[in-house]
Amino acid sequence: MNYPNGKRSSIQNNAPRGKKKTDFSNRGMSLEEDINVTNEYYLQAGVAVVHKKPTPVQIVQVDYPKRSAAVIKEAYFKQASTTDFNGVYRGKYIDFEAKETKNKTSFPLSNVHQHQVDHMKSVQEHGGLCFMIIRFTPLDETYLLPSSSMILYWEDQWNGGRKSIPYPYIVKEGIQIPFHYQARVNYITAIDKLYF
Repeated sequence: MNYPNGKRSSIQNNAPRGKKKTDFSNRGMSLEEDINVTNEYYLQAGVAVVHKKPTPVQIVQVDYPKRSAAVIKEAYFKQASTTDFNGVYRGKYIDFEAKETKNKTSFPLSNVHQHQVDHMKSVQEHGGLCFMIIRFTPLDETYLLPSSSMILYWEDQWNGGRKSIPYPYIVKEGIQIPFHYQARVNYITAIDKLYF
């Protein structure tokens, strides 16, 4: 099918006529995008105020090929970022990191950095709610794991322990977050179960 802009649709439906093929794998969005959509829903519904933290960037070189358009040619990260999202829910500060893995059996700790762990510890020490949202993309499962549970494995790896968090541990210590239409990653229900 050609659309009015003259471009061909990239959507192809190989299902036989009369039968709809339902495929929920990856749902065409990344975890971060799903959380952004969820946060927008929470904001509009008056549930919580949570935003993605911008990564501080130092712009070094900008070209102006046209008067109305600027193109950044060179930029650097000013500092290491902490976690991905922060905000307020039920009068409590919340702060979390979102990670996806293609691994089916564990979450590799190489996906997390020391400065992020240090930040999570600080948030916990000051009474904030801090956690990770981990998506196992091959299993199409998403979990909220309290940062304290992740930090146990993080610290143990330096004493000869595992370099990953086993999937069964995440299932046991975390809360599975089912997919919803409006709040795609409805982590607020998991926060309610764990903290309230």
